[in-house]
Amino acid sequence: MQHPPDLTDRIALARARARAYRSGTPALFLLEEAASEVNERLTLVNRRFTKPAIVTGWRDFWRNRFPTARIVQDTDTLDLQLKAHDLVIHGLCLHWANDPVGQLIQARRALRPDGMLLAALFGGQTLAELRAVLAEAEAAVTGGLSPRVAPMAEIRDLGGLLQRAGFALPVADSARHTVSYGSPLALMRDLRAMGETNVLAARRRRPSRRAVFEEAARRYSDAFAGPDGRITATFEIIYLTGWAPDASQPQPLRPGSATARLADMLGVDETTVPDDG
Repeated sequence: MQHPPDLTDRIALARARARAYRSGTPALFLLEEAASEVNERLTLVNRRFTKPAIVTGWRDFWRNRFPTARIVQDTDTLDLQLKAHDLVIHGLCLHWANDPVGQLIQARRALRPDGMLLAALFGGQTLAELRAVLAEAEAAVTGGLSPRVAPMAEIRDLGGLLQRAGFALPVADSARHTVSYGSPLALMRDLRAMGETNVLAARRRRPSRRAVFEEAARRYSDAFAGPDGRITATFEIIYLTGWAPDASQPQPLRPGSATARLADMLGVDETTVPDDG
């Protein structure tokens, strides 16, 4: 069986993250948003988790916020043991996975029955402005296109991924963050400081022409700058929640097992639709 080509160059991703660390001023504000949201959601769950694990490419960041958790590198094969945890957090890195469903399956297998998955990842609206102007600029300058921004899943598809991975009670929701920058180049510098630069396996390996970025910056400012000249960038963080199946969880009723009619509950007359067949 032939495997699909990798989406992510994992070596380049590790280099991008290491470069952000070495800068001394990594841009971690979106990680802060995700960690704060994760923590808030956990406080709403009437459960004390004693064996958490966190899948991440930012070990120190998550270890500082969840010191009792086991930190697991977000490699293609996760270093997780079968049914060893009651909570798995996937910390804002699932969008770089070569096999997102495989990552979710590994997380589910690492959970004890009725254990919880809470994953955060960038969603399909992330950097919509930058993607649009880069494509326009590259087409105008070079007459072609090359992969520059990772394809990110839409929220409508991600609940289905949880079900495919075998999770019960799947939920997907999102939060959008609009960030203001002094210029498009300031946004690109911030992406570098986040470790979120272009590490696609199919990316063009030769340096891009400077004219492409100059044209992209011009188009970005024309289309997305406010009266003060600052531009905006959208980041969408999608949160996925699912539970390892357990007999104690609510179960759907069998079709035809209802003991009350919907019409009676709504206080309306029931109308029979004729069978045209």
